[in-house]
Amino acid sequence: MSANSQKVAFIDRDGTLLEEVNFLSRVDDMVIFPFTSAALSMLKKAGFRIVVVTNQSGIGRGLFTTEDMRSIHKKMDELMPEMIDMFHFCPHLPDAGCRCRKPNVGMIEDAYREFEVDLANSWMIGDKLLDIETGFNAGLRTALVKTGYGKRSVEHLDRIPDIIADDLLAAVMQIIGTDLRTS
Repeated sequence: MSANSQKVAFIDRDGTLLEEVNFLSRVDDMVIFPFTSAALSMLKKAGFRIVVVTNQSGIGRGLFTTEDMRSIHKKMDELMPEMIDMFHFCPHLPDAGCRCRKPNVGMIEDAYREFEVDLANSWMIGDKLLDIETGFNAGLRTALVKTGYGKRSVEHLDRIPDIIADDLLAAVMQIIGTDLRTS
């Protein structure tokens, strides 16, 4: 690890930062969890960069456009200014075989090109098994939240994440506590 490497919280969007809406395509349907801003603020204060990594197969299915998705991300930035450093998304269908669709690590590797990532102190946080698998595949620490699909995901774990928490804020509080203990 070099002095320039960054701790990063790679965070799933739907079901983790936002309430799960099947194929969210309209800003009007977006609901940010009430704890999301506080959780992101805590991560920022602890020195984390925040990168949202999200599968958006609704684009590949023709249900909405890349511009529709970008409108949602723009609104998230407006409502939570200076919290999210970047968004990475996969527009492909689940069977497309692309490098970017979680649990593949293409979106995380794309972030590596932007800045040096401190893998040992970076996290993948999400509500689905594929989020946790993405973290394992990328060599990141992992946190599963029980929002979105998380309650069902907990019942089907083959590999245990570092943290299982009720929601993003509870996960972040544990991450920050873990971070303080390892400093």
